[in-house]
This record gives sequence, C-alpha cells and structure tokens, in this order.
Amino acid sequence: MKYILLLALFTTQITKAQSFSYPSLNKQVKHIEQIIPAQWKAIDTVFGDLNNDKTDDLALILEFNLPISEHRAYGDNETDLIKEFQRPRVLVIYFKNPQSGKYYLVTQNNNFILRANEGGSLGDPLKNISIANNRLLLQFEGGADWRWILNYEFKYSSKDWNLVKANNIYYHAFTGEMTNNQYNFAERKKRLISGNLANQNENNLINEEALIFTSYKTLNTFKKPWTWQISDGIFL
Repeated sequence: MKYILLLALFTTQITKAQSFSYPSLNKQVKHIEQIIPAQWKAIDTVFGDLNNDKTDDLALILEFNLPISEHRAYGDNETDLIKEFQRPRVLVIYFKNPQSGKYYLVTQNNNFILRANEGGSLGDPLKNISIANNRLLLQFEGGADWRWILNYEFKYSSKDWNLVKANNIYYHAFTGEMTNNQYNFAERKKRLISGNLANQNENNLINEEALIFTSYKTLNTFKKPWTWQISDGIFL
C-alpha cells in the first residue's frame, strides 16, 4: 500500500511537471500575496523607485515548487540549447500608482534569472536583487576554484528595460588572480582591470577603451546571463 501511494505521488508530480506553463499574473494588485500563483513562491523581494516618480515600486523573483524539463540557452543563445531538469524562475516588476496605492504589472520575464542549479559547485548563483538610483540591480555568482560574478543594471526607459551597466569578474578563489570587465553602456566605455583581488586596484593593470554597440540590450533581447558574446572570447 505504501509503495502504491508513493508511486501515485511521483506520477502526480511528473504529470504536473509535464503540463507546466508559465503563469499569467494579476495585472493589478494591492498586496504581494495577490501576485504569487499556486505552486509558486517568492524567493526574493525588493521595493524601490524604478520609474522616478518618488514612489516605491516592487520587484520580485518567483520560483516554481517542482522541477521541470527546460531548454536553456548557452553560448551564442541560438545553437547551444541544453535540456535541464530544474525549477523555473520568473522576474516580476510592478509599478505603484501613488494615487490609488495599487501595483500595476509592467514586466514578467521568464528567462533571465538563473536557476538554482546553474551556479556550479557554489550552488544557487542568485544573489539578492536590489534597486538603486531608479535602476534594477541583479547579481549572480558561481563556479568552483575559478569563480565568476555577473552584475547587471537595468533602467526603465521608453517602456523597456535597457542594460546600462554590467561587469563580469572572473577570479581564483585561492590565489586571488582575477580579471574584471566593466561596461558602461550609457557612457559607451569599457574598463578592464586585471591583477589580484587582494591588491584592491593598487597594483592592478587598468585598460580603458570606447565601447561600441548599435543598440541597448534589454530584458527582452538579452535571453539570459552568459549568452551575449560581447567581444572575442568574452561573454556577459
């Protein structure tokens, strides 16, 4: 009997995973609890002004409670599609109306946030999301002995989320050897710092150059971290 119950539970979970679809979130809410669908949970939440109206908006990351099969992009974002069994994550952004006090859905992104098993030996790569200077800040970290940190700053403009700043830090956990590629898309500047983390830039080599690109990457055009080959051998 116990075996039958376990088998039934397992079959139910598989069926749920196979019939998975991303949720259609409430367009207008008064409280966070009205955002979170059944079988999902909020794993990070932040308040702050994102549209420069002096009112705190809301950004949160939702995670599904069961792993499913996902095809996730790597490398050039087109040819390297890897099937993985993991819990989907969704980035959600609501603007608050200062008159009504209600939150209005402006963004639901089902792809950009790395999943819990995409950080290598370090485990979950997702760090806390934050809001500063009307920008949404996302950070990820992963790897093993050699580790990576990815930082992204998105700014809301013309009804889209432009990537205005980013950096990719690659370092060794024990020796401190590192390279830090910094990108300022708003000012069209690139800065490369190489050396050792312990030096705190005192003896590190710094190289600056113009950053050439045709248009901003956005949350809609930037599939996920590690899929933009921004220069030869350098991914962001």
